[in-house]
Amino acid sequence: MKFVRFTSESTVKMGVLSTEGIKEISGDLFSTWHYTGETFLLNEVTLLAPIEPNQVIGIGANFVKSKEELPSHPPEMPVFFFKPASSVIGPEDTIKIPADIDSVKFESEIAVVIGKQAKDIEEHEVSDYILGFTVGNDVTAPQYFHQDGHWTLGKSFDTFTPLGPVIETNLDVETARIKAVQNGVKKQDSGVDVMIVSINRMISYLSKVMTLQPGDVILTGSPVGAEFLQDGDHIECVVDGIGSLLNSVVQVNQKAKV
Repeated sequence: MKFVRFTSESTVKMGVLSTEGIKEISGDLFSTWHYTGETFLLNEVTLLAPIEPNQVIGIGANFVKSKEELPSHPPEMPVFFFKPASSVIGPEDTIKIPADIDSVKFESEIAVVIGKQAKDIEEHEVSDYILGFTVGNDVTAPQYFHQDGHWTLGKSFDTFTPLGPVIETNLDVETARIKAVQNGVKKQDSGVDVMIVSINRMISYLSKVMTLQPGDVILTGSPVGAEFLQDGDHIECVVDGIGSLLNSVVQVNQKAKV
C-alpha cells in the first residue's frame, strides 16, 4: 500500500495511491482510517512530503563500497544526528542553498516511518513497529559541521530533508536498491548488503535510548557516490519499490543567519 499526502484546492488530504488515482482516506494513519469514497487524479493534485514527522533522526557513514569493506562487527555506538521537522519538503519542491554556503551534498536514502510507540525493542521485533518506508534526501552542508564533529547544523537548513513521494508499507528492504541521478547522470546505486548498521539494529538501538513515536522518521544512511549540488541542478533519489523523489536546486540571495 502506498500512502500519500497531497493538496487539492488548497486543502491538505491523505490518500492511497492506486491504478485509478489517489483514493482519499480520513482518520488516523497510525491506528484507524477509512476511505472517503473520493478519488483524485495525480495531475489534479500536488504531492506533499508523505508524512509530517515528529522528528527526523539520521545515521552517519553507514555504507561501504563493497562487502569486502564491511567491518567484522558493527559499531557499539552508531553515529546518529537529528534533523528538524522544519527542514522537510516534498516531491518537486526546491532545495534552497543559502548564499553563504559554498556547497551542499545530496544523500539518497531509505527513510523508515515508525508506526507505533517503540521502547526497548529487540532487532527481531522491529518490523512490527514500522508503518512503512519512503525515499529521503539527507541534504548536507559540510562547511557547517563543527570542528569537534557535530553534524546537526550542516543538516538542519530549511529544505534540507526532501521526503517522498509515498510511504510504501510492503517494501522488501533486502532487495531494494538505493539510487541517485544528478542532472540525468547516475551517481549512486547500491543495495543494503553494504550497510554497516542494519535497519533493525539501528531502530532497536535507538529505542533503547529514547521512546520512538508514530510519525518519527529514521534516515538509514546513504551509499557511496554522494556528490555536491549546484544552482540549477536536478536531483532524483530513487528506491526500488518505493518510487522517485525529484527536486530542483537553487542558490538563494539570503545568507544563512548562523
